Amino acid sequence: MAVFPWHSRNRNYKAEFASCRLEAVPLEFGDYHPLKPITVTESKTKKVNRKGSTSSTSSSSSSSVVDPLSSVLDGTDPLSMFAATADPVALAAATDSSRRKRDRDDNSVVGSDFEPWANKRGEILARYTTTEKLSINLFMGSEKGKAGPATLAMSEKVRTRLEELDDFEEGSQKELLNLTQQDYMNRIEELNQSLKDAWASDQKVKALKIVIQCSKLLSDTSVIQFYPSKFVLITDILDTFGKLVYERIFSMCVDNRSVLPDHFSPENANDTAKETCLNWFFKIASIRELIPRFYVEASILKCNKFLSKTGISECLPRLTCMIRGIGDPLVSVYARAYLCRVGMEVAPHLKETLNKNFFDFLLTFKQIHGDTVQNQLVVQGVELPSYLPLYPPAMDWIFQCISYHAPEVTLQCDTHLLYGNSPCTLCLFMLMGPLHNSYSKVSASQPL
Repeated sequence: MAVFPWHSRNRNYKAEFASCRLEAVPLEFGDYHPLKPITVTESKTKKVNRKGSTSSTSSSSSSSVVDPLSSVLDGTDPLSMFAATADPVALAAATDSSRRKRDRDDNSVVGSDFEPWANKRGEILARYTTTEKLSINLFMGSEKGKAGPATLAMSEKVRTRLEELDDFEEGSQKELLNLTQQDYMNRIEELNQSLKDAWASDQKVKALKIVIQCSKLLSDTSVIQFYPSKFVLITDILDTFGKLVYERIFSMCVDNRSVLPDHFSPENANDTAKETCLNWFFKIASIRELIPRFYVEASILKCNKFLSKTGISECLPRLTCMIRGIGDPLVSVYARAYLCRVGMEVAPHLKETLNKNFFDFLLTFKQIHGDTVQNQLVVQGVELPSYLPLYPPAMDWIFQCISYHAPEVTLQCDTHLLYGNSPCTLCLFMLMGPLHNSYSKVSASQPL
């Protein structure tokens, strides 16, 4: 077999490269090219009345092809023409109608068969009265930080607000003594009006101070027979604060062209609204005392809708656990009632949290026989038969929330009492017969 020597083939790379190149075609400047920039110059604009449309003529200095996006600039695109022909009065009416519908939907999360809190508050105020003298702590406003927003830099405003909160936490308040029940109610109403005035004048820190101060009053049981009525008065202020904060954040998500849908998601909220919402939660988290921190956060529970779809379902169990840190059983049961109330307004389907509040109360109810409660009753000269009727307003509300549209097995289970199995909610409520019978009546709308 013959063997031939191997030699590399000589190649002309320049010639091969030239033969593989695409043929270059000269482009005249007058020809159209897809990558050629288009310059649009506005030559004439004609405006007509409201019912007409705004039109303009434009010419291209470099091409006869019209850019389809340039019509947005002169108002000849279909959306701009539709907006120009729309009646502003009708648009405003549609916006108001949408807002009213949203408010109705928010207020009708539960049906008409659920007795609202407004029906109960009047009965509580009329039933739980006192002739003893009451006291209240009123915040004495500091004069620092009164400068307008235009005269302070952002860092100075933040520092001033933090100093104001620290000044309030350190006790810049005045205690008013020897108040009658009517005087006490007038003072609370003054605080409620002060909250609205502070908010209207853009003094958000002062508004927060008022709410913190009022929440602290719920830890005072010095006149224990008046506590249910005090709870009603203070929670009115908390409700006002929660509504103001929610409406402020909601307004940040609305511009002149659109409104949020009835059941919006966190994706519909802009970054400014979310940042403001987080700022409120961070401020509340820095409150040192447990009771005001719990009540103020619970009052703006609805604002979690701007941050996360699961925010409310995550906050309710955490707030329920926070109540376990309240030592007084009377104070804790009304805190549970308030949490159930705000929970029913925003998430009535979360029955697990409602049940947990009920069972937590049953576990702590034995504290009424402890030394702390007994000594308190001795000091105030209150007998146990007069002390027990203070609980049913809160328990009545909690049980109404649990029983609303609850499964039948949750409400009707006779075998639990007979055979000693794990009791259902109704069985445990029946076991509390002496406590429940001390109350005048059960809510007529309560579906047992």
